[in-house]
Amino acid sequence: MTIPQISVFLENKAGQLADITNILSENQVNMRAINIAETADYGVLRLIVDDASRASSILLEQGFILTMTPVVGVAVSDTPGGLSKVLGVISRANIDVEYMYSVFGQKDGQACMIFRVADTEKLSAVLEENGIGTMTGENLGLH
Repeated sequence: MTIPQISVFLENKAGQLADITNILSENQVNMRAINIAETADYGVLRLIVDDASRASSILLEQGFILTMTPVVGVAVSDTPGGLSKVLGVISRANIDVEYMYSVFGQKDGQACMIFRVADTEKLSAVLEENGIGTMTGENLGLH
C-alpha cells in the first residue's frame, strides 16, 4: 500500500520553509513527516500530511510548484539493527532505494520509515514475504 507524498520545489532563499509551514498551519493541515533535499539552485521539500489532496490544493493556490508521489511507509523495529534488517531484505531483493526518511514519532515500539522506490508493489510484496509490515495512511492518521 502506498502513501501520498507531496514534493514542493523551492527556490534557495530564506523564509521558504517558514512560508510553507505557516500556510499549512493556518489551514489546519498536520504534518506527519518532512524532509528537504537541496542543490545549489533549488530545494525539494517532501511532506507527508494528514490530508495530501487538500494540502496540495492550498499550496498550488499559493503559487508553489509540486508533484504527488506514491511512497511506502515501513514499520521498523525501534531497536538497534531494526533498520539494518529492513534494508538487508530490500537489498537482497535487488530493490534500489531512491531515498528514505522517518516519520515523526513511533507507535508500539515501531518507528516508521518512508521509502521511495521505482516499484512500490514489488517492495510491498517483498516486505510482506519477510514479515515486515507496511504502514497505511490510516496508521499514520492520514485522511
